[in-house]
Amino acid sequence: MTRSAKKGPYIDPKLLKKISGKDPLKTGVIKTWSRDSQISPEMVGFIFGIHNGKDFIEVLIGEDMVGHRLGEFSLTRKFIRHGGKMQKELEAKKKEAEIAAAQAAKATVEEKIKK
Repeated sequence: MTRSAKKGPYIDPKLLKKISGKDPLKTGVIKTWSRDSQISPEMVGFIFGIHNGKDFIEVLIGEDMVGHRLGEFSLTRKFIRHGGKMQKELEAKKKEAEIAAAQAAKATVEEKIKK
């Protein structure tokens, strides 16, 4: 459920205090745990360290992010990958193919140099 228009967007007062009157280029990373705070136009250009439960993910705020929540840009779950033995075999074949392609390219370059 969205916040009522009568109340306006929720922006953490501590965050506004941290960025008020500061230059985005000179200010370093601003750490915050306020994932539910909305991004306002005043925040554009600042780099926020948004806590994901374990680490602070650094996010550069752009104009297209205004109106979204800070937590949307700092994911709390980490996707590793699917598969087990079969996936490893596919990745090994792919790596071998890349190595073979690199060696072939290197050989053609050496031939051109000799000519």
